[in-house]
Amino acid sequence: MVENKTINDDVDISPESLPALVYLHAENVNMHLQNHIFCDDDQRILQKLNWMILRSDSYFTAALFLMPMYEKELSQLFPVKESVFHHLGRYILQPANPVWQIIERFYKTYLYNADEKIGIQIRIFPQAPVPFEKMYQRILECSEKEKLFPEVGPPNITNATSNPTKHTAIIVVSLFSEYFEKIKSTYYENSTLTGEMVAVYQPSHEVHQKTHAQFHNYKALAEMYLLSYCDKIVTSAGSTFGYVSHGLAGSMPWIIRPPSWMYPGNGPACIKSLSVEPCLHSPPIIECKGKDNVNDAEIPVPYIKHCEDSDSGLKIFG
Repeated sequence: MVENKTINDDVDISPESLPALVYLHAENVNMHLQNHIFCDDDQRILQKLNWMILRSDSYFTAALFLMPMYEKELSQLFPVKESVFHHLGRYILQPANPVWQIIERFYKTYLYNADEKIGIQIRIFPQAPVPFEKMYQRILECSEKEKLFPEVGPPNITNATSNPTKHTAIIVVSLFSEYFEKIKSTYYENSTLTGEMVAVYQPSHEVHQKTHAQFHNYKALAEMYLLSYCDKIVTSAGSTFGYVSHGLAGSMPWIIRPPSWMYPGNGPACIKSLSVEPCLHSPPIIECKGKDNVNDAEIPVPYIKHCEDSDSGLKIFG
């Protein structure tokens, strides 16, 4: 609008001379190419408008913290900076009743009586497919290293240090059923070293993501919340589904790194995140007046860093 001279950046411009509303389209790649919307000068113009219609599929709080005009106020609102998504998600974003009904039914039926709840979310991206066996091997390596799942012992042998009163529930969230079946069969065919009882559940396995199907999205949101109720959360690198789950929980997840060119086979199978905040995969190329591109220059605030699972992404730490 500035470029087309619909509005100008005159600080003395009257609100009456501006349009009644502005439409801001800030979806993933589009946001990456919007060079000015996260600059103070353009934000001062936007503040004069009565209404803004915003369309976005990205959580861009990290970009707002990079803006000097908002940094102080945001810091006062959120003294613990990495709690932003947790508070917004828990207190403002409320699921519709059909979603809550799915959550309540599943939780009361399968998770309520568990002494420990472990959630694992497995996302296989169509543009970077990973064979089942390779991904499952990563899950095993992560579990063994971090002691995430109850260890199994020799079949038909009861360990002397058994604890038969403990009940552990594992919830597997994935579009595919193979991971659930494999983990379930492990505990069906083997005893645990501690003698604890392990039950494995999967709420759904849709095979394909159906972005515009309402009931599919109901189930997806319900499963994000179910994961957030777990004591331990394991997510897949780069998955916004996983970001929402551990953000709602306010916990730092273990992130599985699938074998690919981004995560070489000799690297760790998973890492523990150091922040509960989601990652902004496509941060805007900020080209404000007299300022360097944030992608090329040193990030100006110490609590905004690149994500553990995305070298180009940004997230809030600490």
